[in-house]
Order: sequence, then C-alpha cells, then structure tokens
Amino acid sequence: MAIDPQLAPFIARLAEAWPEPVLSLPVATWRERVERLSAAARMPYPDGFADETRVIDAPRPVRIRIYRPRAPGPLPALVYMHGGGWVIGSIDSHDSITAAIAADTPCVVISVDYARAPEHPFPAAVDDCRAVVAWTFENAAAIGASPDAIFVGGDSAGGNLAAAMTLAFRDSPHRLRGQLLIYPCVDVNFERPSYHSEAQAPYLKAAEMIWFWNQYCPEPAQRANPLAVPIKAASLAGLPPAFIVVAEHDPLRDDGHAYAGRLEAAGVAVTFRPGLGLIHGFVRARALCTAAQAEHVAMTDWLRRTAQ
Repeated sequence: MAIDPQLAPFIARLAEAWPEPVLSLPVATWRERVERLSAAARMPYPDGFADETRVIDAPRPVRIRIYRPRAPGPLPALVYMHGGGWVIGSIDSHDSITAAIAADTPCVVISVDYARAPEHPFPAAVDDCRAVVAWTFENAAAIGASPDAIFVGGDSAGGNLAAAMTLAFRDSPHRLRGQLLIYPCVDVNFERPSYHSEAQAPYLKAAEMIWFWNQYCPEPAQRANPLAVPIKAASLAGLPPAFIVVAEHDPLRDDGHAYAGRLEAAGVAVTFRPGLGLIHGFVRARALCTAAQAEHVAMTDWLRRTAQ
C-alpha cells in the first residue's frame, strides 16, 4: 500500500531538516544535527517518572541511562540499543522513544550509549552492549528490575545489536526473556527486493544503509560473524521469543521478514508486524500517525504479556 498519508507532515519536516544528501555531510555535522533535532522534539516525562545517567565500569566504560516509571516492582527490564547505523544517534537522540516504552509498558529501560563507528567498528558496539546486559542482570534488584524478565531491544542498527545479544547470551546462565526488534538490519544481502523497491524511501535510503555497513564492518571477515550479521548464525534455535516490526517502505523491510522466518523455522515464538504504509523511523511519528502509535502499543503490550 502507499505511504500512510498521516506521515506526510513528518516526511515534509525531514525534507526541511535535511535539504542536502546526508552522505555529503561530515559525520560530526550529521551527528550534531540529529542531536539538535531530537532535543527540540523531546517530550516531557510523565509525573513520577525518574531517569538516571551513569557510567558503568566495563573494559571500556559505557554510559547508560536508566528509566524508572512509577509502578510497583520489581518490573521487567529492557536493555535498549539505539539506532543510527552504528554511526549516528545516542541515548539522548532516542530519549523520547525509550522513555515512552518505559512509561507505557511499564518497565525499567536501560539505554546504552555504545561506542560508534567508524571510530570504533565491530565488535566495539557488541562488546559494550554485552557488558551492559551482564551489568543489568547483576544489578537488577538495585534498579528495581526482575532478573527473570530482562529483555533486549532496539531500532534499526540497535535491532541488530539486540539480535546479537540473544546469540551472545544463548548459552549463558543469564536467560533473556525476549527480543524487541524494530525495523532491524540483520543481513548484508543488498540484493533483497526491498533494497531496490524502497531504495529512495523517506528517512533511510538504500545507499545510506550500505554506507553504514561499510563503517561498521569494513572488513569482509567481520561480515561472516553472526554477532555482526545475526541472520548468518548457523542456528537460531534456543533464542528467546521475538517481537519484530518492519516498515513497508524501508530498504530493511525484507531483513526483518527473513529473520522472522528463520526464527520461526528454528522453533522460536515470533510476533511479526508488517508495518503496512509505514517508513523507517516511524517510532518518531507516533503523535502524527495512528498506525505508528498502534505499533508502539503493540510492542509495549507484547513486553507486558511476555514478562508475565
């Protein structure tokens, strides 16, 4: 179906904010503009909502932000990895997304400011996220979370990192309860149909996604590692239940479809949502688009149910 007409104002704002091709910008300029635009769109927290930013002690210290809604605990916990092609974005740029998930589930969200490419290519982000997931299990009681209901999740490149975490912890005594993957990039097959049909889609272009991969995994050997490219895992058996939502008008659409199919074939419970009429980045358009808001409700409902 066509792009949801309720997204037209969101798309118009994107065109105004980004008049030039983003790949023509220096990375520092790109990052700064994302942070500035995200700060301008930031929503106030609900009453009783608390957040705390801290740096955890790890092989490379990692900044995190912990969101705690006002609700009786212990609560489920979601370790969230932000999107941005492993290059752009931060816990600040995704603040409204993570705060809304925490408030509406309700759950404790631990947002991860992992090391970004190209300064820190694979496996730096994976190492940082793995340290934060382990820290969350070890400190669950202190942050008001249940150690038996810890999830991983993220959008786009963050969805890739969340999927990698389920592989990293599959044989660990730390058992993840589920994975929340929002239009994830889990493959380096740029010949999937959506890379062609949605090559010029709003928000994310196919050429931009290929460029992101070149920053994150510049060496061919890196792209053979399932922690970088989760769909390349020999087996996906034994992974936790998954909620996967894609966007119909997104080069990454077929990544999500393919990964959901492989998980289901491996016996993993999957809730899959096709995001009809939606575009990459739709989680930022919930205030404008009924369909985008419906996906937010679906994912928070799934988190709540799966945590029980």
